Amino acid sequence: VQLQASGGGLVQAGGSLRLSCAASGLTFGSNIMAWYRQAPGKQRELVAEITSGGNPNYADSVEGRFTISRDNAKNTVYLQMNSLKPEDTAVYYCAARLGPRPYPYWGQGTLVTVSS
Repeated sequence: VQLQASGGGLVQAGGSLRLSCAASGLTFGSNIMAWYRQAPGKQRELVAEITSGGNPNYADSVEGRFTISRDNAKNTVYLQMNSLKPEDTAVYYCAARLGPRPYPYWGQGTLVTVSS
């Protein structure tokens, strides 16, 4: 299984970024997909996840600002991030699972830096 995350970068507060995660080696449409993030000195936290049926869940800290979506034809999951804040600065990881947590499959991470 390979998960390739991309789309990170440097953005000013209030700006937007879209992250992508291309998956291979798994039955993508059957997997629950997620985005996690890890800020410097902090534990990795769940940002958003989306079921195989397309139902999303979000952390309270990003609800209303971030949108997770998936394109099963492209084996890709996205994270649209709007109204970014400096506290959103972190390495963002995509993850995949078929069954209950924990997530067994992880991408390499993409860095998002939000300047004030």
